[in-house]
Amino acid sequence: MSLGEENKAALRAMAHPVRLRIMSLLTAAPMTAAEVARELGLTHANASYHLRNLLSGGLIFVESEEKIRGGIAKRYRYDVAYEHQQRLGRGPLSDEQLRADFAAFAHELIRRTRDAHFLPSSKVLADAELWVDPQKWDEIRTRVSEALTELHHVAQAPRTPGTIRTSTTAAMFEMESE
Repeated sequence: MSLGEENKAALRAMAHPVRLRIMSLLTAAPMTAAEVARELGLTHANASYHLRNLLSGGLIFVESEEKIRGGIAKRYRYDVAYEHQQRLGRGPLSDEQLRADFAAFAHELIRRTRDAHFLPSSKVLADAELWVDPQKWDEIRTRVSEALTELHHVAQAPRTPGTIRTSTTAAMFEMESE
């Protein structure tokens, strides 16, 4: 598959809103198609279809395989470092691909707010179009990126006792000067 085809496969993989939910589930622990289907209320066939799309787009990987009732079940995993490595190998995303990612994230954020439990002490909300010193911009963007990576690393399997369900969405980018 050429780099252009790989980027198109990754873009197609993000084209359905349930796939972001699947990637979130697979952040904390590897899951089979049956487990993803149960967690999200999907059919096994539907979960398998979406997992295959994410796999072909290089966004998830098969962490292991196990025998279940005479068949082989794949355990899929999402790892932010793996996805970053895959994206580096495909080259930079086009502006169109990035905009598609941002649109998918925005739609997922809207869906998540329906399940939100807004406590004054638990929410962080910010939106700004700012002019800042380039060095400060790089420092802050790096800290936010490191915090997001850490959040992915400390994620636990859905419904683990002692955990809370959270939502995190961040988009930071430099804009063209007017």
